[in-house]
Amino acid sequence: MNCSHGDAVEKHEIPVAKKEIPMDHPADMPADMPAEKKPGQILARGICRHMITHGFVTVEELVPARGLRVDVMALGPKGEIWVIECKSSREDFASDKKWQGYLEWCDRYFWAVDADFPTDLLPQDHDGRGTGLIIADGYDAEILRMAPEQKLAPARRKVMVQKIATHAARRLHAYRDPGVAALISN
Repeated sequence: MNCSHGDAVEKHEIPVAKKEIPMDHPADMPADMPAEKKPGQILARGICRHMITHGFVTVEELVPARGLRVDVMALGPKGEIWVIECKSSREDFASDKKWQGYLEWCDRYFWAVDADFPTDLLPQDHDGRGTGLIIADGYDAEILRMAPEQKLAPARRKVMVQKIATHAARRLHAYRDPGVAALISN
């Protein structure tokens, strides 16, 4: 707060109750949820945390079409849709034969890897469509190369926003009531 007359401004500290709950073990985590995450899931967590700082919301393991499963799909504040594919090792990348199929489901496509990953393996484009690069760990991420934008058609964007919303609502419902997970179909 600026004071034009040189008045002293008191700062009031608001007491905040701090409750430390590790991200991997929230108090209300269902018993059937795995406590240990795979390397790709750890990268995805850092990506999702980072995307929040850009105003995006994220979902993990979304199926845009039969036979495809996106590691992280992000929906931006202006309706933009990004796909972020997490690669935890050289073997993980080499075994992925489906990533090209994700390009038609997003405005921007990114690779996400840890700091030790040999990034020269990652293609910077496919059929004239560029890809971005994100370095991540379990806590945060940094966009090193912004992917060029190739806007989705309005009809496809509407379908994807609905899929993201449905996926997020089903995940929340299954989290809050683990018994209902068997009733929810992907």
